[in-house]
Amino acid sequence: MNKRRWAPLLLTGFLLLPLAACGGRDETSSQPGSASRSEGPSISVIAPVEEPDSLYINPLTGEAAEEGFDAQRPYAVMLNNLHKALPQVGVSKADVIYEIVAEGGITRMMAVFQDLDGTGDLACVRSARDYYASLAYGHDAIFIHAGGSPAAYDLMQSRNMSNIDFVNGPYYQMCWRDPERKKSAGTEHSLFTSSEKVLEYLPEKFARTHSGGFEVGWTFDREAPEGGAQASRLTVPFSKYKTGYFTYDQETGLYQIEQHINGKDVPYVDGANETPVAVSNVLVLYTDVNQVKGDDKGRMSVRTTGSGDGLLLRDGLLYEITWQRDGEDSCYAFLDRLGHPIPLAVGSSYINVVALDSQTEWE
Repeated sequence: MNKRRWAPLLLTGFLLLPLAACGGRDETSSQPGSASRSEGPSISVIAPVEEPDSLYINPLTGEAAEEGFDAQRPYAVMLNNLHKALPQVGVSKADVIYEIVAEGGITRMMAVFQDLDGTGDLACVRSARDYYASLAYGHDAIFIHAGGSPAAYDLMQSRNMSNIDFVNGPYYQMCWRDPERKKSAGTEHSLFTSSEKVLEYLPEKFARTHSGGFEVGWTFDREAPEGGAQASRLTVPFSKYKTGYFTYDQETGLYQIEQHINGKDVPYVDGANETPVAVSNVLVLYTDVNQVKGDDKGRMSVRTTGSGDGLLLRDGLLYEITWQRDGEDSCYAFLDRLGHPIPLAVGSSYINVVALDSQTEWE
């Protein structure tokens, strides 16, 4: 059993390294097809090795895609992770899942989809927090949520974010309360939406695309880089309420996910079809996580910009990395010990954002 090493990674020169942002955006533009220009240098995504002739890729997974796919704006959906509100629905189709702690040690997920078409039902949708809104803004995503904290609303309004709010917005056509969930979990944990309803009623002002494609800045390669340590299982404690487990399956090359929530072991499955959720990449990003002083709801403050230590698991190997995010209009960048972008495995990713003192373990 290995625990996170507390010696800080060498950051010398990292802050001077030119990194790719998700691209700048012009949020004042509301016409379909209006361009969003990328500011600063970009890091090209490595094309999948076994499909060298593909000119187009999914910028969130590195997988081959159709023309124009990378020019689409992604969707970021806030999902409940309270034990009685599980299972989540639609999560197995997400390209990226972010998990961060909220009040009371309970976590929430933000599922990011480069293309929502065909996803089906999504549930259950919950309220936003400012750090999730910040990450959605970095992706230039259309942010789907149900209410939010005052800080989240401040950020969304100040950035003129494209957000669909099922509590304080005119989007009742896009959502509904599931009768069975209302009985088992309560009204606030029963809110559903679907890709069909979102796409049917999407406001025209959110329909713009990116000029020349959208650079997330992540690199992908089917071959694992050198220097990884063998690690078949990772334990990620968020709080006394929630711990995540990621176990490598050699046959599929994916990480199976389990949760220990409120004293119970819970398989992480998609409620749409009971499919276990599995991913190609697992990342742990260490940062400052503190309770907001004087907040009577126990809300948290989570630093998502700047830099910090981290871990990457892919192909049964573990790498100590550094993360960097230059600002709220950027995505995370993942760097190796020398400050170079480290390639992710082609496929979906699960990003755990945890406190600096999180006792992450691997074996």
